[in-house]
Amino acid sequence: MAAGPISSSGGRSRRRRGRSQPMSDINVTPFVDVMLVLLIVFMVTAPLLTVGVPVDLPQTNAPNVSEPEEPLVVTVTREGQVYVQETPVDLDNLVAMLVAITDANPEARIYVRGDRQLAYGRVLEVMGAINTAGFTRVALVAELPTEGPAAEPE
Repeated sequence: MAAGPISSSGGRSRRRRGRSQPMSDINVTPFVDVMLVLLIVFMVTAPLLTVGVPVDLPQTNAPNVSEPEEPLVVTVTREGQVYVQETPVDLDNLVAMLVAITDANPEARIYVRGDRQLAYGRVLEVMGAINTAGFTRVALVAELPTEGPAAEPE
């Protein structure tokens, strides 16, 4: 019986050294999975964050106004119903609700959205009520015209 040379570590040094070395790769699969789930959640919820009262806005070529704070939105539907954000309110109670929401701050930004088919007088009636309450930063909201022959003035 002949035996080969025996090493001082018993011939197992390679396996132990391979097991005890730290892994230098980071497993990013769970991170990617979480990011994809978050992306899908934000893609689904982002369209729902807009004001929920459907209104057919008039079109204009005026530039967009960017505000650092989110304004209050008063919407007047085609039927003449008034909404503050998404809450329906009577015109008689509109001023009281706006004063309560803004803590009687006359510098609060208020946007008025009126349906295109609505009578001009109804929009002015709502804006007049807001102005007489002392709010000075009241603006109308419109859409940019779509490109094409339908956007040309008649």
